[in-house]
Amino acid sequence: MKRFSEKYIITKKMEWEQLGGGVSRKFLGYDNQIMMVQVKFEKGALGAPHKHFHTQATYCVSGKFEFEINGEKKIVEAGDGVYIEPNLLHSAVCLEEGMLIDTFSPVREDFLSGGAVSYFGDKKA
Repeated sequence: MKRFSEKYIITKKMEWEQLGGGVSRKFLGYDNQIMMVQVKFEKGALGAPHKHFHTQATYCVSGKFEFEINGEKKIVEAGDGVYIEPNLLHSAVCLEEGMLIDTFSPVREDFLSGGAVSYFGDKKA
């Protein structure tokens, strides 16, 4: 398995990887220590509650999301950021169609393996 991305990632040449439930992604760069991912959400798409040992920092490019981190809920809009410590339970609901840039450290091996992402599924009713 390749352990690092290309130097330049030209997203207009890439297809969106469909994750289910109105969520899709594109990898923007990674190596063993860090990973950046562009994630597109349809209105109502849900990132179900989950946790992982990775540190996560998220930038909201567009749209509106309700995040819940360790029981605390906040509305996040374009220009806002989110920091999630390792092993904290967190989730997000897309209130208005939008896009996030997720950054993880270390790399999300589970993303690179090509398996399904368990916390994306049916859109919230």
